[in-house]
Amino acid sequence: MRDRRAERRIEEYWSWLAAALFLLVTVDMVTTVFAARVHGVGAEANPLVRAALRRGPTALAVVNLVAVVLVAGLFYGLVELLRAMRPRYRRPFAVLLEVFMGLLLTAGLAIFANNLAVILLGSSLL
Repeated sequence: MRDRRAERRIEEYWSWLAAALFLLVTVDMVTTVFAARVHGVGAEANPLVRAALRRGPTALAVVNLVAVVLVAGLFYGLVELLRAMRPRYRRPFAVLLEVFMGLLLTAGLAIFANNLAVILLGSSLL
Protein backbone atom coordinates (compact mmCIF):
# COMPACT_ATOMS: atom_id res chain seq x y z
CA MET A 1 0.00 0.00 0.00
CA ARG A 2 2.63 2.48 -1.07
CA ASP A 3 0.76 4.48 -3.70
CA ARG A 4 0.15 8.19 -3.15
CA ARG A 5 -3.58 7.89 -2.59
CA ALA A 6 -3.08 5.29 0.12
CA GLU A 7 -0.37 7.35 1.79
CA ARG A 8 -2.66 10.42 1.80
CA ARG A 9 -5.35 8.30 3.42
CA ILE A 10 -2.88 7.15 6.08
CA GLU A 11 -1.89 10.78 6.74
CA GLU A 12 -5.60 11.53 7.18
CA TYR A 13 -5.86 8.62 9.62
CA TRP A 14 -3.08 10.16 11.70
CA SER A 15 -4.95 13.48 11.70
CA TRP A 16 -8.10 11.79 12.96
CA LEU A 17 -6.09 9.99 15.63
CA ALA A 18 -4.59 13.30 16.73
CA ALA A 19 -8.09 14.78 17.07
CA ALA A 20 -9.23 11.78 19.11
CA LEU A 21 -6.20 11.98 21.36
CA PHE A 22 -6.75 15.70 21.83
CA LEU A 23 -10.25 14.95 23.10
CA LEU A 24 -9.26 11.89 25.11
CA VAL A 25 -6.20 13.42 26.72
CA THR A 26 -6.02 17.21 26.63
CA VAL A 27 -9.72 18.06 26.92
CA ASP A 28 -10.33 15.21 29.35
CA MET A 29 -7.40 16.20 31.55
CA VAL A 30 -8.49 19.85 31.73
CA THR A 31 -12.13 19.03 32.48
CA THR A 32 -11.14 16.29 34.95
CA VAL A 33 -8.93 18.67 36.91
CA PHE A 34 -11.69 21.27 36.92
CA ALA A 35 -14.29 18.70 38.06
CA ALA A 36 -11.94 17.49 40.80
CA ARG A 37 -11.42 21.05 41.95
CA VAL A 38 -15.17 21.71 42.07
CA HIS A 39 -16.39 18.36 43.44
CA GLY A 40 -13.30 16.71 44.90
CA VAL A 41 -11.09 13.90 43.69
CA GLY A 42 -13.67 11.35 44.83
CA ALA A 43 -15.96 12.44 41.99
CA GLU A 44 -13.57 10.85 39.47
CA ALA A 45 -14.93 7.46 38.37
CA ASN A 46 -11.68 6.07 36.91
CA PRO A 47 -9.60 4.64 39.78
CA LEU A 48 -6.30 5.12 37.93
CA VAL A 49 -7.03 8.79 37.23
CA ARG A 50 -8.36 9.25 40.78
CA ALA A 51 -5.06 7.89 42.18
CA ALA A 52 -3.07 10.12 39.82
CA LEU A 53 -5.11 13.16 40.88
CA ARG A 54 -4.32 12.39 44.51
CA ARG A 55 -0.60 12.24 43.70
CA GLY A 56 -0.61 15.57 41.85
CA PRO A 57 -0.42 17.07 38.39
CA THR A 58 2.82 15.36 37.43
CA ALA A 59 1.33 11.92 38.05
CA LEU A 60 -1.77 12.82 36.04
CA ALA A 61 0.39 14.07 33.18
CA VAL A 62 2.50 10.89 33.24
CA VAL A 63 -0.59 8.64 33.15
CA ASN A 64 -1.92 10.57 30.17
CA LEU A 65 1.45 10.58 28.41
CA VAL A 66 1.72 6.81 28.81
CA ALA A 67 -1.77 6.45 27.33
CA VAL A 68 -0.80 8.60 24.33
CA VAL A 69 2.38 6.61 23.70
CA LEU A 70 0.53 3.30 23.94
CA VAL A 71 -2.28 4.36 21.59
CA ALA A 72 0.12 5.95 19.10
CA GLY A 73 2.33 2.84 19.16
CA LEU A 74 -0.66 0.57 18.62
CA PHE A 75 -1.90 2.74 15.80
CA TYR A 76 1.55 2.83 14.19
CA GLY A 77 1.58 -0.96 14.25
CA LEU A 78 -1.86 -1.10 12.67
CA VAL A 79 -0.85 1.33 9.91
CA GLU A 80 2.30 -0.68 9.17
CA LEU A 81 0.19 -3.82 9.07
CA LEU A 82 -2.10 -2.09 6.58
CA ARG A 83 0.85 -1.15 4.39
CA ALA A 84 2.21 -4.71 4.42
CA MET A 85 -1.14 -6.36 3.85
CA ARG A 86 -2.09 -8.12 0.64
CA PRO A 87 -4.14 -5.84 -1.62
CA ARG A 88 -7.21 -8.02 -1.26
CA TYR A 89 -7.43 -7.37 2.50
CA ARG A 90 -6.41 -3.72 2.61
CA ARG A 91 -9.83 -2.14 2.13
CA PRO A 92 -11.63 -4.20 4.80
CA PHE A 93 -8.77 -3.55 7.21
CA ALA A 94 -8.83 0.16 6.39
CA VAL A 95 -12.54 0.18 7.23
CA LEU A 96 -11.71 -1.40 10.60
CA LEU A 97 -9.14 1.34 11.23
CA GLU A 98 -11.75 3.96 10.38
CA VAL A 99 -14.24 2.35 12.78
CA PHE A 100 -11.53 2.30 15.48
CA MET A 101 -10.89 6.02 14.99
CA GLY A 102 -14.62 6.73 15.00
CA LEU A 103 -14.98 4.88 18.29
CA LEU A 104 -12.07 6.82 19.78
CA LEU A 105 -13.66 10.13 18.71
CA THR A 106 -17.03 9.04 20.06
CA ALA A 107 -15.46 8.04 23.36
CA GLY A 108 -13.67 11.38 23.57
CA LEU A 109 -16.87 13.32 22.99
CA ALA A 110 -18.77 11.16 25.49
CA ILE A 111 -16.10 11.65 28.16
CA PHE A 112 -16.10 15.40 27.52
CA ALA A 113 -19.91 15.52 27.86
CA ASN A 114 -19.74 13.45 31.02
CA ASN A 115 -17.08 15.68 32.56
CA LEU A 116 -19.17 18.75 31.74
CA ALA A 117 -22.18 17.12 33.40
CA VAL A 118 -20.11 16.47 36.52
CA ILE A 119 -18.89 20.06 36.57
CA LEU A 120 -22.24 21.70 35.85
CA LEU A 121 -24.75 19.25 37.34
CA GLY A 122 -22.66 17.61 40.02
CA SER A 123 -23.30 14.08 38.76
CA SER A 124 -22.19 11.77 35.99
CA LEU A 125 -24.29 10.94 32.95
CA LEU A 126 -23.39 7.28 33.44
